[in-house]
Amino acid sequence: MRGAWRRDRGTAGDRGAVRDRGAATVLVLAFGLVLAMAGAVAAGVCSAWVGRHAARNAADLGALAGAARTIYGPPIACAWAERLVVANGGRMTSCVVEGLEIVVRAEVVVRPLPGLERRAVVAARAGPVYAVPV
Repeated sequence: MRGAWRRDRGTAGDRGAVRDRGAATVLVLAFGLVLAMAGAVAAGVCSAWVGRHAARNAADLGALAGAARTIYGPPIACAWAERLVVANGGRMTSCVVEGLEIVVRAEVVVRPLPGLERRAVVAARAGPVYAVPV
């Protein structure tokens, strides 16, 4: 009875213990793969988040620069807006001036993962604050 108990437990001389070798290695490799994939996904999400903020900053600053020059006309206001959008790493896709109000749309290319390219597009408005009729 004593020998049977040792065989079930898997002693060093037992063949069952030989078959279990390497199981921990496979588990560690699987865990490492899961961690690497989670890191890649987190890096992609953070990269997209940073790209969105860069596009928002470029559009906001472009709209503010253009709003300061709307009194000189749409061509000058949009030129100044584009100048600041480009300086902030974006590309201006549209510029609309109505009176003293300007709306600038900017886009920034985001590369969250190698081989994957997306565009973050944001619009910003700048101009006077109008009183709401009561």
